[in-house]
Amino acid sequence: MDNKETTTGNEPASMTLTNRQGHPISDNHNIRTVGNRGPSTLENYHYIEKISHFDRERVPERVVHARGAGAHGYFEAYGKVGDEPVSKYIRAKLFQEAGKRTPVFVRFSTVVHGTYSPETFRDPRGFATKFYTEDGNWDLVGNNLKIFFIRDPLKFPDMVHAFKPDPVTNLQNPERMFDFVSNSPEATHMITFVFSPWGIPANYRQMQGSGVNTYKWVNQDGEAVLVKYHWEPVKQGIKNLTQAEAEAIQAKNVNHATQDLYEAIERGDYPEWELCVQILSDDEHPELDFDPLDPTKLWDHEKFPFLKVGKMVLDRNPANYFAEVEQVAFGTGVLVDGLDFSDDKLLQGRTFSYSDTQRYRVGTNYLQLPINAPKSPVATNQRDGQMAYMVDQGARQNPHVNYEPSSLGGLQEAMPSGKEHQPMYHDKLVREKISRTNDFGQAGETYRKFEDWERDELIANLVDALKICAPVIQEKMISYFTQADADYGRRVKEGLAQAKVDQAHLGSAEEKAGAAIAAGAGQKTDGY
Repeated sequence: MDNKETTTGNEPASMTLTNRQGHPISDNHNIRTVGNRGPSTLENYHYIEKISHFDRERVPERVVHARGAGAHGYFEAYGKVGDEPVSKYIRAKLFQEAGKRTPVFVRFSTVVHGTYSPETFRDPRGFATKFYTEDGNWDLVGNNLKIFFIRDPLKFPDMVHAFKPDPVTNLQNPERMFDFVSNSPEATHMITFVFSPWGIPANYRQMQGSGVNTYKWVNQDGEAVLVKYHWEPVKQGIKNLTQAEAEAIQAKNVNHATQDLYEAIERGDYPEWELCVQILSDDEHPELDFDPLDPTKLWDHEKFPFLKVGKMVLDRNPANYFAEVEQVAFGTGVLVDGLDFSDDKLLQGRTFSYSDTQRYRVGTNYLQLPINAPKSPVATNQRDGQMAYMVDQGARQNPHVNYEPSSLGGLQEAMPSGKEHQPMYHDKLVREKISRTNDFGQAGETYRKFEDWERDELIANLVDALKICAPVIQEKMISYFTQADADYGRRVKEGLAQAKVDQAHLGSAEEKAGAAIAAGAGQKTDGY
């Protein structure tokens, strides 16, 4: 037997086609039949294995962030936070040494729309980074925009349902979204960003990223500070699209952002971002007119500056889209020593939901997939489950002992690397919104900071979407915009008054126009 034609275990496969059992396939073009035009038989093993795998080769798409692109690279630490030693605030090893590099994988995405939707749709963009650190994985999961629509995770399923297509018509309808938003005033700030040019980044390389939620850094003494994370594309800069520019791109290419990222890396034009943090003391900050844990709010960068801690470079494209970009799994609870959670309600909710959806979508053992597996040693007592293809066993672990504690050669707890952070709580257990909501103040500040062309785009996009909405929704949204800024509300109100209102159709005015063109287009032909 020719050794070049055999493989065992993890040896590289030869060029001979086999099935999943390792059987060489000599005919991959014809199923077995009674005569060359007769019926087939049930014992066509190769065909049945091939087609049954094909029937299952797509896992359920993500409910949100379904459309994505990704790349490999590295994070290089500066060893400082601003001008101070980083160890003053955090003991996580990946930040300590200037020049220290940690492998990363980044997945960019759109949020609401499906796997094959155009990358020009108005939508936040996901920006998720997996750091393969020496102490295990750290996932920094966020968006291009630095805030979010809601502050309580209980509202998240309803928000996504409202933003997704109608369950009866299966058509996108902005009235559904604004019905939800008009009853959720905290969303006013995010709506101001999404309907401005910031709602359509030009591509993935030229957009910012943010952790959105508030986290904590913990130092060697167990002392904590509040932090927000920001990715800044200092090399590429930031570019956003107008609605007209997005529509022109979409007419030619619905994959433009994925193509742009892939081709840039292939030609060696590696995109870079600097990781910056904002730091606040770990308390309620009564001097602020908002709660610093509120994810619908920005921390003013003039008062709380962006402090650089390192840079990220993406320099390698995936070898296989499905195995890496589609199956990569992130979770906001995936932290390493020195990183911790704040009491941000939305973060607390995301921390359960993100990892739970991966167990459903990819499988119980999703962390054994190469794209998700840590590059540091793994030793657990978790066993079995669907698609377990290795045992997370320690190097000298007694294989009979899959529990802890044990005196018979089982795994042992790690030694603490520093004092544990122990926040103190003393309050009633309640169901209440936060005290300092201030739902409109920052929306007004953002509106006033926009350039004239950005405000023009914002008003035009809002009017186009709102003009098909019920009057009660329009009135509520105008009220919110007016409370944010008088000029903001006035311009939306005047725009709606001038717009031709037609509530007898589904979708936006542009979508109605597209349907009308389709109804009158096409050339008649005879059947065949």
